[in-house]
Amino acid sequence: MSATDVRPALRLYQRLRDATALVLREGLKFGVVGGVAFIVDTGVFNLLLHVGEQPVLGEKPLTAKVISVAVATMVAWLGNRYWTFRRRRRAAATRELFLFAVVNVGGLLLALLPLAVSRYVLGLESPLADNIAANVVGLALGTLFRFVMYRTVVFTAVVTAVVTAVDSPPGSTVVVRSDVVSAGQPGPTSTADQQGSRLSTNAAMPSTRSGPETT
Repeated sequence: MSATDVRPALRLYQRLRDATALVLREGLKFGVVGGVAFIVDTGVFNLLLHVGEQPVLGEKPLTAKVISVAVATMVAWLGNRYWTFRRRRRAAATRELFLFAVVNVGGLLLALLPLAVSRYVLGLESPLADNIAANVVGLALGTLFRFVMYRTVVFTAVVTAVVTAVDSPPGSTVVVRSDVVSAGQPGPTSTADQQGSRLSTNAAMPSTRSGPETT
């Protein structure tokens, strides 16, 4: 088998490896942001409902929960926008926040589904059954749903790098392939692809050298 035959397989392996590493990095950051948001949700809820001799919302637990969830959602959006998925955040922050909120509502409904099935279909009413359905199965489904939807629906800006060609006329640009070319897909990072990108860039730049003068 020649080196030419091995090269496509090697490129495919490198791209799969890079894609896996990217998902793992984003998944770890997503988990950290989710943990911080959970702490904020719990803290704000208890602060409004139980802290102090006269809590701010001592008689309004539902209002306190709505406020704590809203604050936690903002914390989660900012963390994911500027850290987890910072390379693919949208330019239109308002639309991104709207999609983020919609996805979170969908994740909440999906997380409630196992509890509803356990209670009203299977007739399981023990504390163990409730916790397994809500805090194990439901939590896992909701978290997975949000992570996938964040990568494919919410944070989907295409990243490209544009540089000015040194030897090109003023105003002209050369587009260089970036490390992320579409939502969730890593761009070429192998040596062969990087060399190809540089060659394409050099080929696109018009040369300013003049040929030998003829008489």
